[in-house]
Amino acid sequence: MEAQGLKTGRPELVRARLRRGLSQEAAAEAVGVSVTTWARWERGEQGVRARHRAQLAAVFRVEAADVERWVDGWSFPETSSWPLAECGDGSVAATVRSADLLWRFEMDASRRHLLASLPFVPAALGEWLTSWTYDIPAASAAHAGSGRAVGMADVRRINEARQAFGQMDHQFGAGLVRPVVLRYLNGNVAPLLQGRYDDKVGSELMSAAAGMSWMAGWTAFDLTRHGQAQQHFGQALKFAKAGNDPLTGLWVLAALTRQAIHIDQPAWALRLSRAASDNARRVEAPPRVMAVLLVREAWATALQANPAESGDRYAAKQVEQLLGEAERAYAHGATDADPAWTARYDEAEIGAEAGNCWRLLGDHQRALANAEAAVAEFQDRLPRSAQINRVHAADAHLKLGDLEQALEVARPAILATKALTSPRTVDFLKSFDRNLDPYADTVAVREFRDHLRTELAA
Repeated sequence: MEAQGLKTGRPELVRARLRRGLSQEAAAEAVGVSVTTWARWERGEQGVRARHRAQLAAVFRVEAADVERWVDGWSFPETSSWPLAECGDGSVAATVRSADLLWRFEMDASRRHLLASLPFVPAALGEWLTSWTYDIPAASAAHAGSGRAVGMADVRRINEARQAFGQMDHQFGAGLVRPVVLRYLNGNVAPLLQGRYDDKVGSELMSAAAGMSWMAGWTAFDLTRHGQAQQHFGQALKFAKAGNDPLTGLWVLAALTRQAIHIDQPAWALRLSRAASDNARRVEAPPRVMAVLLVREAWATALQANPAESGDRYAAKQVEQLLGEAERAYAHGATDADPAWTARYDEAEIGAEAGNCWRLLGDHQRALANAEAAVAEFQDRLPRSAQINRVHAADAHLKLGDLEQALEVARPAILATKALTSPRTVDFLKSFDRNLDPYADTVAVREFRDHLRTELAA
């Protein structure tokens, strides 16, 4: 009976039991059901009630999402790090297969919610970095698929769509644009990847697909679905490798660095940022690319050492040196070799990220100046960036001891957050709210917090 369970029904439930070394009788007893019920569960002949799913999670010491995966009868490929977006095989065929699987999962309502609940898995990053840095790219990006012939016009349309989606994301937040991005990937990009194209078109197609996968990852990140974002960033890195496109790969590493910073993974943020900078030097990346990567490495270094709290002057000097290098690199100006993605990182954006470094260095006056400059630059064209920098400015006022001004600056950020479909912007407001704890007994803070909760609830 047990051997049959591996072939039909709920194989993941069977595997989970066998990994624990339990018989069906022992598993049934631990969960509190009859052995007949357990056997029916494994064969997929009987549903599993919510209370029993909770008991399964407790008995097997796993997350609820794992139990949902076992019970609902689907699974990810079993790998050492679990993610779909493995980067070990740089072939075009393998890259297309993994993308097709991930995007189909996104379009399946029964699986999408489980993707959204996936955790961020740091262990996967080490495999991806090793593969990106040392694996040899595929000899050719050509593909002889069953679909139609693909040309450069198709590639241009993907890039134009990504740029349009990017502007929508900046304007309204990821909640509005993400479903459109996923439908475009599954309905437009996937059929092209299955088509016929030569090496030249294939390389450009891989890069375009990497950019759109980056957008899927970024929008998941903005929705704070970090495991899901990691999957798409991993897929983007794989596309960049298949297309032998190091500059797009650096863009993905920069995004993974930003994600690691946001979820307070300083060690990984530093590894990712340094890997990006080292690879950029190796391929002689243009100055504007180096500027983006250096300022992000400075941010990761500051987060790891936290000089304002630790007093680590050596780390503080490293951060200042990296910021100086970034400033000098940016001053070299644009070149014909700049990838399209660098256009997003203008002087105001570089300054805004530098402001985060000054905050971690304890130079709150300088952090405030950078945040205010960013708000002035972004408020008409990049509402989400303006909102985030308003919160940074409010936090700087608070660190400088000006509670009244901090609350005044933060209030418009609440209204801006309501206008965006971006849970990440809510995270920044909540962080500012926590920083108000020392002033919790003041009337001004109580009124601000009442206003914040009322507005966010609405």
